[in-house]
Amino acid sequence: MDEKLREKEIVKTSIIGIIGNFILVSFKAFVGIIAGSISIIMDAINNFTDALSSIITIIGTKLSNKKPTKKHPYGYGRIEYITSTLIAMLILFAGSMAIYESIKSIIDYFQNGTMPQFEIYSIIIISGAIIIKILIGLFFRYKGNKIDSEPLKASGLDALFDSILSTSTLIGIIIAKYCNFYVEGYLGILIGLFILKSGFEVLKEALSSLIGDRFDKEYITKIKEDILSIDGVLGVYDLILNSYGHNKNIGSLHIGVNDKLNAREIQRIERNITSLMYTKYNTIITIGIYAENFSDEFTKETYKKVIDIIEKFKEVLQIHGFYIDDDIKLINFDLVISFDDNNPIETINKIKEEVNNIIDGYNVVINYDQDFSLT
Repeated sequence: MDEKLREKEIVKTSIIGIIGNFILVSFKAFVGIIAGSISIIMDAINNFTDALSSIITIIGTKLSNKKPTKKHPYGYGRIEYITSTLIAMLILFAGSMAIYESIKSIIDYFQNGTMPQFEIYSIIIISGAIIIKILIGLFFRYKGNKIDSEPLKASGLDALFDSILSTSTLIGIIIAKYCNFYVEGYLGILIGLFILKSGFEVLKEALSSLIGDRFDKEYITKIKEDILSIDGVLGVYDLILNSYGHNKNIGSLHIGVNDKLNAREIQRIERNITSLMYTKYNTIITIGIYAENFSDEFTKETYKKVIDIIEKFKEVLQIHGFYIDDDIKLINFDLVISFDDNNPIETINKIKEEVNNIIDGYNVVINYDQDFSLT
């Protein structure tokens, strides 16, 4: 989807959420104040924070689509992750306030016997509010998944949680009215805990994106398949992608090519890959070259011996870039080591020692590659 259209969809969805939440705030605040219900008042405050979340989403979306500048050449796309973090902070604040006020309500009940007073219209209003909140939540989730917007997904999840909590509030109203039994403060604490849980989940997702997530394995596999389909590419290795906001990536990779190709032929391959990555995956890519030649028997036999050694080490995920330069007596290859290996350099040194023991007269150079996209 075009970024401008995506921005319009996010803004339009957020405005609908703002209007819907302010309506809910008005109704719930009215019922809560009239009835003296702390759980309904906290529910209204939670809806108010939802409206603020939508406002933050609009601002964040506008800022994230600013053009790159000299100071920020990678653009402002990651502001969306900061937006999600701010939304999470609002959710956590609402949850903390709900618990705090609910504890005060429990203390007040045991000291003064204070009970909220509900009328039939209160039940009708809260029931209607639950239906509206469910619709808002489903709408936000649908739009968030459709246009891949983390803030909208987060707001939708929060809204669906709110509808569940409002249902518990409704149950509390019915119990209080018809059974004259105090559950108000306890329901408020339950609401607060659910809100906190939702907030921590949103915060975890946002911070994980800021730190840098591993790309989906299916996405990486599809990229490699597309590149391997380009004539002249013998292998795709060391694919690294960095996200700079929605559908804005910068990365690098290595390809294997026949060592008999000339510079013009290699450049043709490189241009085809950069064009593919930019047009299909919206990624600016840098490409390194591995020369490959397994035509002679010595290279084949040596490679097989190296593979036999590597198979002893479960931490090694992949070998690539294998090349023997007879002119300078050099054997060179890269190893991708799992993050589960606490000492990858030691593993490489052990492999190098074993390779040196079985192949005389050659200098062995092993390059350590991290597992950025394999697992």
